[in-house]
Amino acid sequence: METSLGVLLSFCLIGVCSLSLYFYYIAWLRPESIRGKLRRQGIAGPPPAFLYGNLPEMKRLVMAEKARREGGGGGMKHDYTSQVFPYFEQWRKKYGPIFSYSMGNVVALHVSHPDLVKDITLCGSLALGKATYLKKTHEPLFGQGILKSNGEAWAYQRKIIAPEFFLEKVKGMVDLMVDCTFPLLNSWESKIERGKGIADIKVDEDLRSYSADVISRACFGSSYIKGKEIFLKLRVLQKAICKPNMFVEITGVRHIPTKRNREMWRLNKEIRSLILQVVKEGKGGDKNLLQAILRSASNGRIGPNTTDSFVVDNCKTIYFAGHETTAVTATWCLMLLGLHPEWQARARAEVAEVCDGRPTDARSLQKMKILTMVIQEALRLYPPGAYVTRETLQEMEFGGIHIPKGVNVYVPVSILHHDPNIWGPDVHEFNPERFASGVHGACQHPHMYVPFGAGTRTCLGQNFAMVELKIILSLVLSKFSFTLSPSYQHSPTLRLIVEPEFGVSLIMEKV
Repeated sequence: METSLGVLLSFCLIGVCSLSLYFYYIAWLRPESIRGKLRRQGIAGPPPAFLYGNLPEMKRLVMAEKARREGGGGGMKHDYTSQVFPYFEQWRKKYGPIFSYSMGNVVALHVSHPDLVKDITLCGSLALGKATYLKKTHEPLFGQGILKSNGEAWAYQRKIIAPEFFLEKVKGMVDLMVDCTFPLLNSWESKIERGKGIADIKVDEDLRSYSADVISRACFGSSYIKGKEIFLKLRVLQKAICKPNMFVEITGVRHIPTKRNREMWRLNKEIRSLILQVVKEGKGGDKNLLQAILRSASNGRIGPNTTDSFVVDNCKTIYFAGHETTAVTATWCLMLLGLHPEWQARARAEVAEVCDGRPTDARSLQKMKILTMVIQEALRLYPPGAYVTRETLQEMEFGGIHIPKGVNVYVPVSILHHDPNIWGPDVHEFNPERFASGVHGACQHPHMYVPFGAGTRTCLGQNFAMVELKIILSLVLSKFSFTLSPSYQHSPTLRLIVEPEFGVSLIMEKV
């Protein structure tokens, strides 16, 4: 009996030791081996702490910056890098435009040197994919859809989805987008009338509702009411996962039925059920985006997903990418136009001249050059995507640097868009004129302008987004004049995308 007990205890001890060694390998030895390969090539970085990497320092610098701003050291600055990413600013000064750092056991390579950025954006290899370290955490929101998939699965999904966002297809959605503006415009007109000709209106949530209405109608056709219900649940789900916890990633705590996890599981199940219900009801009916994707998917091999999962995951992805980023960009555009009445007047005059009293259509949108410049400059100053992120799925070389397998390459978009060596001394100022000759005339290195991502994984919906932005902004300008409300607090913050923390309020009156 004693012998059996001793053997059992020995096996338990061996198991515990093996598990401890494996955890030590995952948490420290493997990432340290990667860091060592980078250091031998002259790539330095802040020294990491065991288990958490540089996360404690990152958190400390963010909190210090927040305290500084609350103490009166903030103000209106369009270059938000020091506010949202103070650690990048500090580390760039010390280590240069290329350095490594660690988030838990994940080794990241910060890249903001123009030559290396160009190499990365031009790379078409499937070995340079999307980061996988938060894939499990983000799975309830994106699943195995095009935004998070890699390799052949991504290539196949892109082949199916991309044609539905070609410009000619998007032009056919203009009337739909215009129709969606009427509730928003009527609501603002009513508020102005109640305010006897002027009103302080918080525009960000209204713009989010408008954009959700657009994508609901485009995706679901006559079932868009259920589409809006799906949107509301996705918004709650987004808020639940917008602050990822690296410790959860390392330890697998996401599988434990905590209150937060149970809520996410419930929402995910409800969203899936609603989407599949809409798909079932829409078969043979409306010609909408969802049905078009479903028809394309049914004609080929989906890959690792079932047809149901393929549709659900990409529907959720299109919802997030198709409404959230557009709504936030429209909000930043109105904030900037409220600050710069001269550009507001120029854009309004152009809209009046181009439309000349006629309804907005695809042809008139193409003629709105000044409005295009305004949107491009807003996307430069406030790009919704904080990073272009890639993971080396095998060892790769860029600019003479050998990057080991498993490194997460981070190209910080705000740093690229606010580099005075690229954009000139007025880099932090709102100056749409710089885009008068397009992106190639705006800066020395056009590949440094990446508001919709870069390379083969550039956002498929950028035509959709630009058309939607032109429609809502042109119609708002044609009906209202506005200035920034005194209650506005300038605080860009990262919640998966960069958005105004406290929203945007405008003092509005009818033109």
